[in-house]
Amino acid sequence: MQRSTPLRMAVAAVMAVGGLALIQPASAQAAPDDRQTAFTQAAETYDVPESVLLGVSYLESRWDANAGLPSNSAGFGPMHLTDAAALNTAPAADHHGQGEEDPRGDDSRPLTLREHLAAPAAIPASLRTLEKAAELTGASREELRADPAANIRGGAALLADYQKQLGAPLSADPAEWYGAVARYSGADEADAAKFFADEVYATIESGAERVTDDGQKVGLKAVPGLKKIEKWLERLGLHPARRDGVECPPTISCEWVPAPYQALPNDDYGNHDLADRPRSQKVEYIVIHDMEGYFDPSVRLVQDPTYVSWHYSLRSNDGHIAQHVKTKDVAWHAGNWYINSKSIGLEHEGFLGEGAAWYTEAMYRTSARLVRYLALRHGVPLDRAHIIGHDNVPGTIPSTVRGMHEDPGPFWDWAHYFELLGRPLHGSGGPKAESVMILPDFDKNQPYYYGCDRKNPSADCVPQGSSSVWLRTEPREDAPLVKDIGKHPTGDSLYSVFDHSARANTGQRYTLADRQGDWTAIWYLGQKAWFHNPAAQPTAVPSRGLVVTPKPGLASIPVYGRAYPEAEAYPAGVPYQAVTPLQYTFAAGQRYTLGLAAQSEYYRAVTFDASQHLVVRGKLKYYQIQFGHRVMFVNADDVVVSVA
Repeated sequence: MQRSTPLRMAVAAVMAVGGLALIQPASAQAAPDDRQTAFTQAAETYDVPESVLLGVSYLESRWDANAGLPSNSAGFGPMHLTDAAALNTAPAADHHGQGEEDPRGDDSRPLTLREHLAAPAAIPASLRTLEKAAELTGASREELRADPAANIRGGAALLADYQKQLGAPLSADPAEWYGAVARYSGADEADAAKFFADEVYATIESGAERVTDDGQKVGLKAVPGLKKIEKWLERLGLHPARRDGVECPPTISCEWVPAPYQALPNDDYGNHDLADRPRSQKVEYIVIHDMEGYFDPSVRLVQDPTYVSWHYSLRSNDGHIAQHVKTKDVAWHAGNWYINSKSIGLEHEGFLGEGAAWYTEAMYRTSARLVRYLALRHGVPLDRAHIIGHDNVPGTIPSTVRGMHEDPGPFWDWAHYFELLGRPLHGSGGPKAESVMILPDFDKNQPYYYGCDRKNPSADCVPQGSSSVWLRTEPREDAPLVKDIGKHPTGDSLYSVFDHSARANTGQRYTLADRQGDWTAIWYLGQKAWFHNPAAQPTAVPSRGLVVTPKPGLASIPVYGRAYPEAEAYPAGVPYQAVTPLQYTFAAGQRYTLGLAAQSEYYRAVTFDASQHLVVRGKLKYYQIQFGHRVMFVNADDVVVSVA
């Protein structure tokens, strides 16, 4: 039964975040044009071009109020004003490695890694903007945190102050404000500040319009041919990032902060494996993670040779990127060695339960540019079968299924992300298509969750946009959630923000099992799963494509968490990695969408001496299918492929 939700109603009035009572302002429920007026009035008051103010706010928040919640760097409101007093200093656990197989591929050994405790770093002076905004405007900190209009005035006052400090004119020409915009990013690296300013100016030049998370319609009229006077950036005196051959597009801010490849006592080593991809193995996946922690401590952690690794870290407030492992090499990030050996891992700063409050537009944009660049270099298709979340990575064997991760979670906006990738998600095949793509309107889709507050994990989450839909056993709102026997062998699926057992996510494709009125059923983990899909506000669209079903005569077939070779493929001296079925059943009469075909491979890398590493390839062929929230694999010889 769904938990009672009185707090969902009360939280719109008062929210406790980081020990501060945040009062939801009356303006959040006001007329749709009020926020637009707030930008106009603030721009006039502080002599800032309205286009500049709107452009900066778009990069910080897409004009959203984020329900009064702070970002992971304690930023509030449409202008992301930061308040050091609001920073949650409780340590946050990132459970990389817990319950996973050994990252080096020897599945017989349990992984014993210390827990990652990531305490937030102190907010640097350049990012303590709320206090300065209070001084400049005379507004209280409470007003600047909770009232979007006051927050916008604070951002305008800061921009004007930065402009004066640079010795630049309070001009009506947006071109003159390039340095102040770069300063607003708070970045210490010249490349990061430049990227932020360039994205603001690109937004002004192209224009933008959207309805915010609290129903405010805001528009930025395009300014074609907009110029930038970049000399003002030089006066900021920012330091260059260390690039050292970093693998990033030149238009974003990247630095090289290497993870160590180092021998350790007792014939051990860390914290990644040398390889020669794509010559040795093709990269098939780019995996999107969140850190469940903060940028600086996480970057320090990846430099620990006794810990795990990932390829890139992305900072929330400005999208700055640190690369740690070359993409030719294998990082230990996904908890599934088969996926590790064929993927690139990106860790994004923040916490999945706090979602939209800290997945900033700047971080989305740098992440998307990096992924486009990597996908082009490695031939990775830009679809949800290849661009996956950590929460889509399968367990390797039955015992590891429960310990797999849930990030980046339901508040990662996959639809917006794919728009930024240049591959917008859309339907195909028309009403006769027998498969669907999950595609709710992110801002309007606000399902119930609990568990977002790290200090009070039983509390209801503040309603906010989500990329997930709940899946039920019957076509009604009060029906139980479907079960995941791998995640909950003896219990029910939960409404926890961390439990995806009964959720389908944006961009994922499933085959139709039934329809009744406003409800659609899909095949999911061996069962019919119903979700609300009304014509007036659809949560899925037709999506014609390849599907698989068991061959005639087979009552059911196994599903796997990795595409490993048959025993005969292993050379002498290399232990056979058992192809162990997971605990699920793919029964006759069911169909699941096909994401990609996979030749069986196993990367043997268990020694520090990389010359001893080898790739075992077999004759077995697998198909990757969307079996539940996670992708899984079936033996190609067990299924028939068709179009639905």
